[in-house]
Amino acid sequence: MPDPIPAPRATAPAPADAPTDLWATVDRLHGWLESHSPNPPRETLLLRMLKLAEETGEVAQAVIGATGQNPRKGTTHTWDDVESELCDVVITALVALRTLTPAPEQALASRLRAVEQRSVPGRNPGSAPSRDSESVPGRNPEAFTQFTD
Repeated sequence: MPDPIPAPRATAPAPADAPTDLWATVDRLHGWLESHSPNPPRETLLLRMLKLAEETGEVAQAVIGATGQNPRKGTTHTWDDVESELCDVVITALVALRTLTPAPEQALASRLRAVEQRSVPGRNPGSAPSRDSESVPGRNPEAFTQFTD
């Protein structure tokens, strides 16, 4: 079976004051990681998937810390920390997706359309209305609705 991991695309670093281009930045991060990876491509891909699990665990840790759910530690994080950790999950997932395919933009767009069609009321006659969830001050309560399986 051929290895699914393509060679990194060459991209130059963006100037510090330039607006962030999501996919160009993902390409740069992917290229930088590839240039520092001592592992074979298949192992690199698997380790990037594990990194995603690690980042997700950091979200859980931040939520526990923001809600003070560990009585021994108390409140150790803020909702801004949770936001930051969620961004790390997204970035890590995008880099992992780029590691898996040379066309992550198309893969994400296709999947986003599929999730929207089955989830958003009015887009799919069989879709259920969104659930109400507990509100977090300063946050959109709809952000806590689960759209994916």
